[in-house]
Amino acid sequence: MESYEGISEEPHRSLEAGTLHRKFSYPNGRIGMTSTDTGPHKPLSRHSRTALSLSATSLRKKSDITVLSKIPCGGLRSVLMNLQEIFLNTKVAFLFVFVIVAFVLYFLNLNQGWVFAASLLGLVPLAERLSFLTEQLALYTGPTIGGLLNATCGNATELIISLFALHKGEIEVVKWSLLGSILSNLLLVLGSSLFAGGIKNLGRAQNYDKKQSDVGIGLLFVGGLCHLLAVVYTYAYATVETDFFPSNKLEMSRVCCIFMLVAYGMHLFFQLKTHSQLFEPEEVSALVDDGDDAVGEEEPVLTWWSAFAWLVFMTVLVAVLSEFIVNTIQEASQYWGLSISFTSIILLPIVGNAAEHAGAVMFAVKRKLDITLGVALGSATQISMFVIPVSVIVAWIMGIDMDLDFKILETGSLLMTILVTALVLQDGTSNYMKGAILLFCYAVIAVCFLAVKTPTTTGMVPDGNLRTSVGTLRPLNA
Repeated sequence: MESYEGISEEPHRSLEAGTLHRKFSYPNGRIGMTSTDTGPHKPLSRHSRTALSLSATSLRKKSDITVLSKIPCGGLRSVLMNLQEIFLNTKVAFLFVFVIVAFVLYFLNLNQGWVFAASLLGLVPLAERLSFLTEQLALYTGPTIGGLLNATCGNATELIISLFALHKGEIEVVKWSLLGSILSNLLLVLGSSLFAGGIKNLGRAQNYDKKQSDVGIGLLFVGGLCHLLAVVYTYAYATVETDFFPSNKLEMSRVCCIFMLVAYGMHLFFQLKTHSQLFEPEEVSALVDDGDDAVGEEEPVLTWWSAFAWLVFMTVLVAVLSEFIVNTIQEASQYWGLSISFTSIILLPIVGNAAEHAGAVMFAVKRKLDITLGVALGSATQISMFVIPVSVIVAWIMGIDMDLDFKILETGSLLMTILVTALVLQDGTSNYMKGAILLFCYAVIAVCFLAVKTPTTTGMVPDGNLRTSVGTLRPLNA
């Protein structure tokens, strides 16, 4: 054993075979670890994090292995350390209990409204862990591939829910949930972040890099234009005395989705390769100050195989809970007296992304607005230019007719949201009033969809049956 200025060092076997950690005993009794990978997958990435992946770091806690390190059995100690890293080293660990509750309620065929609520709450820690595990895998790759992993997997939960809803033929639920995620990120997340940051830092300048927001807003306008064209196409041909062919709108939507995916691919190349300096977040170690106990080092705490295995496991859990949500959303809406559109556009995005949203607000309070903007705009851009086009193309493959026509009310809300966000972010400065404006817009849109009682409209499902229903209006006190 070697010692250096009161610090003793001894070899210590890691959580998994193939990784050797050095255990350091400091004079104050704290135990720390650094890793030296001896396996085939070595940590390579040092700058692969995006603002979207950084948002979850504020919800993580450092590992305290003082008790576990005293366990004499090496195999048991490794397993317990691994479980601690996955299930306890997050500030939302207490919500894991709702995963179990959701399973129990669903398989006992109890109240479907509570199954939906428990499933939503269970998604919160699972989404945060998906982000953590994706980041762990990214640390074993180069900066470009690591950044690509973090960027493309940032909204995996929304994509999984969309795929299950498509499989069930719930096209409107897919459209509403994805629209709600965009509105939530641009108005609720960004608005609450700017408002909280402005209140916390009254009288202090809050600036951010306008170049990053310009690129995100530009892509959002591209996505909004595609939706607008689909709506205008419908009304333009419906008002002339000629046969209207819905298949033309469907084909146009699919071609637009291909262009949207190409544009998003160019955005990733622009962000990760040619102009990465515009999007590179600050080092985490510089962000988690003021006593924050989030993990600050960009070092892997799991081996590649362990991270991959846990990622598969967490993805399966997300998929199961997503199926519970899709299967119970109509019954839950009826049980609570809400429209399905309100449940899909407002409730589902708020609860499902609560961990990511909380991280964005916490960074704004610490005057790290570049990261907050990266989270809100990055997530909204990814849903608009990646998740929605992928959903349309997957529906195409499944034989389901899903287009970009989100109806006039939904499309109008989307376009006005993008426009208001662009105006708020145009000068590169922030204050609480700008945040309040975004929050008021979100509240107005929420009230609008609360007043619209719209049953689910399903499209052509694989069995060939077409099911549709017409939305109705109801008073708020109905």
